[in-house]
Amino acid sequence: MKKTLIAVMALGLFAACNNGSKAPELTSGIDKSNMDTTANPADNFYQYACGGWMEKNPLTDEYSRYGSFDKLGEDNREQLKSLIEEIAANKHEANSIPDKIATLYNMGMDSTTLNNQGAQPIEGMLKNIAALATTDDLQKEMTNLHINGINPFFGLFAEADYNDSKMTIAWLWQTGIAMGDRDYYLKDDDHNKELRAKYTEMIANMFTLSGYDKMANKSAEELAQMVMYVETRLAKASYDKEALRDPYKTFHKMTVEETDALAKDMKFAEYFKAIGLPEMKSLNVGQPEYITEANEILKGDVEKVKAYFAWNVINTAAGYLSDDFVKESFKFYGTALSGKEEMRPRWKRVTGTVDGALGEAVGQMYVEKYFPKEAKDRMLTLVDNLKTAFGERIQAAAWMNDTTKQKALEKLGTILVKVGYPDKWRDYSGLEIKGDSYFANILRSNQFDIAYMINKIDKPTDKTEWLMTPQTVNAYYNPTTNEICFPAGILQPPFFDMNADDAVNYGAIGVVIGHEMTHGFDDQGRQYDKDGNLKDWWTAGDAENFTNNAQVLVDWFNAIKVSDNPETYANGKFTLGENIADNGGLQISYQAMQNAIAKGQVNGEEMDGFSAAQRFFIAYAGVWAGNIREQEILRLTAIDPHSLGRLRVNATLPHIAAFIQAFDVKEGDSMYLAPEKQVVLW
Repeated sequence: MKKTLIAVMALGLFAACNNGSKAPELTSGIDKSNMDTTANPADNFYQYACGGWMEKNPLTDEYSRYGSFDKLGEDNREQLKSLIEEIAANKHEANSIPDKIATLYNMGMDSTTLNNQGAQPIEGMLKNIAALATTDDLQKEMTNLHINGINPFFGLFAEADYNDSKMTIAWLWQTGIAMGDRDYYLKDDDHNKELRAKYTEMIANMFTLSGYDKMANKSAEELAQMVMYVETRLAKASYDKEALRDPYKTFHKMTVEETDALAKDMKFAEYFKAIGLPEMKSLNVGQPEYITEANEILKGDVEKVKAYFAWNVINTAAGYLSDDFVKESFKFYGTALSGKEEMRPRWKRVTGTVDGALGEAVGQMYVEKYFPKEAKDRMLTLVDNLKTAFGERIQAAAWMNDTTKQKALEKLGTILVKVGYPDKWRDYSGLEIKGDSYFANILRSNQFDIAYMINKIDKPTDKTEWLMTPQTVNAYYNPTTNEICFPAGILQPPFFDMNADDAVNYGAIGVVIGHEMTHGFDDQGRQYDKDGNLKDWWTAGDAENFTNNAQVLVDWFNAIKVSDNPETYANGKFTLGENIADNGGLQISYQAMQNAIAKGQVNGEEMDGFSAAQRFFIAYAGVWAGNIREQEILRLTAIDPHSLGRLRVNATLPHIAAFIQAFDVKEGDSMYLAPEKQVVLW
């Protein structure tokens, strides 16, 4: 379970704290041009707070969704582009980090060579697949593909042992369906039928482009149907997204011998030996029934599995081949699934590739130029302020008894905080970047990352490791290490305004930090103890109270229609963890702001016609400002555990009593919710 949400730097939050007085001439932090003041905040707060921003930032053809987060992402990409292009324009010592960055970037930007090569970079792999004849051949090829970072049937990764989080073990996980969610294969509404038809068409076109249809001596359409047969069977065996959120349902520790018996034709003892784990004794099989079904498919029709393997190679490689492959992939994944009308320019795609292959090396340069140490120090102080407010709320919670409160406070007190960038940087000396082909370098990068991951297994969990690079525009909570992490990439405007009174900073960055903390106590995170073990530390009564309160949020979001075509509702169970974290983040940060007002560190008076409380909530809504296409609404509702941006405002704020009071929301207003119906957890 990895929890992610965006958080931002709060340099100014401590100007007052550090010297006992507030800096002079601070602004309100409210840009009225981002608002639609003709809207009634009591009926549609999202439109009121964000309407101006949405009008000023219409969707371009490149985007299916464009919001405050995306805008910051664009700014960061420009910064990375300037760093990488400067390196790529010069000669460097062979095999040095700058040389690797320059070689990979220049190869990706060389469209002439890529188009001349066509399918040549994957031709050898496809010929090998076409020549397979037996189930044993398939098993060996499956292993070979996994070593190259291509994952038919399942994925292998390293994760903490839920029973002993101090140790990292191997995990097997369902990953074999390329549309991403089982419902795309199984639902019979017109929308999903159309997606399946377009997906099948893309697969057939890709088989033609690659020449695999001639290698296999079958029509591209027949091969595409074979792929759909395999992936549909895998989809039927896959756990649904709600089950995947239950750590108890996805933790099944087995010996290698037991895993072998579960799926005999997968030959897991041989697989683990070949992949670099000859001495491994046990692992977690996340979805045993899925692995059993994958085994049945493997030992079934050899030709169908070969088509499926070939598709995995082509689909993995498509973004790194000639323009016809890139365009064909975009037509489905970009347009059909998300509604995008134009793909990102080449420099953005290639910058992303370099960032993915050499992330911390790029990150080290990024923080040296864009992230001062003072920002990291002040961010750590902000987190401490939020921790204090969270602790106060735990102690005051009427629905918890003292025993559970004490355990909760212990867990809160042991949260590990990571800000900006790691203290120890990853070594990329073993990564080989050569001049043969762009995709060959992707494979070598995959092999390098697989070896790095394999090296963690059956060893103590490294709590110093970062799960995101410093330049990432995001943040996360990890339950097995009980840590929150805020990379440098997100710790900058527009989410923090050092020239503004801190009410807006508490509403933006403060809520987000509180959100990440709350993930340690949401419906998933609460099941882990302070050491990161999957262990019940709750009294039975408090656990029941939590579940009952959380169910109110489930029902509340389930009742919200997000689309008419087809008729689609929000999924309150799937988004529960994020909705709890939004609720908690707002409550915690608002209390922290009230503490700061009491100490004279935040202006409690009106500024530009808005009270401190109003500025807080306007800033919070502004974090979620954005425009979105209908296709993306449907896609995100299907796959994203976060609620849509407008729901994180209009569906979340009615549960916050301080919001109801701040904007004088009355019974009969759309944003009104009676106090007895509001969810109060954290």
